[in-house]
Amino acid sequence: MDLDGLSELRAEFSAHGWNRKATGRVAAGFFLGMAISLAGYVVFLLAEPLWLRILAMAVSTYGTLAVATNTHTWTHNGGSSKRWVNNFFGYLGYPVFVNLSLTYWRHSHIVVHHTSPNVMRVDGDCDFPPFFVSTDKELEKSSGLARFYYTKIQAYVFPLVLWVHTYLRQRRSWTFIFENLLDPAKRKRAHWIDLGCMILYWGLWVGIPSMFIPVEDALIASVIRIGALGYPLFAVLAPAHYPHEAGCVSKGSWSKDFLALQTATTVNFRTGVLGSFACSGLQYQIEHHLFPSYSHVYYPKMAPYVRRFCEERGFPYRSMTWAQGLAKVFLIFARPKEEAPDLETLRARIEQRGM
Repeated sequence: MDLDGLSELRAEFSAHGWNRKATGRVAAGFFLGMAISLAGYVVFLLAEPLWLRILAMAVSTYGTLAVATNTHTWTHNGGSSKRWVNNFFGYLGYPVFVNLSLTYWRHSHIVVHHTSPNVMRVDGDCDFPPFFVSTDKELEKSSGLARFYYTKIQAYVFPLVLWVHTYLRQRRSWTFIFENLLDPAKRKRAHWIDLGCMILYWGLWVGIPSMFIPVEDALIASVIRIGALGYPLFAVLAPAHYPHEAGCVSKGSWSKDFLALQTATTVNFRTGVLGSFACSGLQYQIEHHLFPSYSHVYYPKMAPYVRRFCEERGFPYRSMTWAQGLAKVFLIFARPKEEAPDLETLRARIEQRGM
């Protein structure tokens, strides 16, 4: 573990001023994404030609994606030095804008995923059973028709059902909120605020449109809006942790090494200008996992330093194009990844393959 080296790198970033929160720039990206999303959605609700409605929803989805990824920065306290400002944008961007519970997100993503990325049966983001398997050990547990499905069919089914994953996140959000609100030992003020914002979503996205269009049309439009986000949101989140290059390791009592775990299970991907706006720094996943509370606008400048740091100290630093990353995501369902028994084995495999 080279945390001293990481501290030196952090000091170098501080000398450049990259440790300071870029509140104005991050907020500008948030509101620009919101404006694009709302403009497209209004056209979708009121336009007549089908082609124009489809185009409007595509534009709105692009803006919504930008809001969702930008909000991710605020949830890591990367947008402002003031906690209440981060919370404001967090609640506005997730429960109010896409009906995703902020308290659920912070638990599943910050508490679990960031401490145990790609640790199987711990990090829920990489656990697909029983409907799909993505590792050799998961496949070994199957037999009969299930094994036939996993080896011959699942690779074709998975792309067809991706659109439901935003609905699944919403369902988990509501479940998480009520489980905590009903338990006095877990219940906090944040859960009540979260619930209020989740309810506010329906007032804003269904109640207000119902003043101008039939309520059933407003409900259908809301369902379409969230469903349309499924594929592009997956396209942003998946390339960093799902390809074979992003190793995975079994749950166990193996020796923990923060730097090794974060870099061995994470890869970067490259985007153009439009993709960069939509991703809000999530294409720089290695930088994000090592410095999660930094404003994402600094990641492009930080990347050469992080790459040099990793290469000098023997930690993996992998990067690919966005298209390569997406293609390799789906390969794990045709050819499941090797699940390493411990972190040292995973690092050895990466070094052996030169990945």
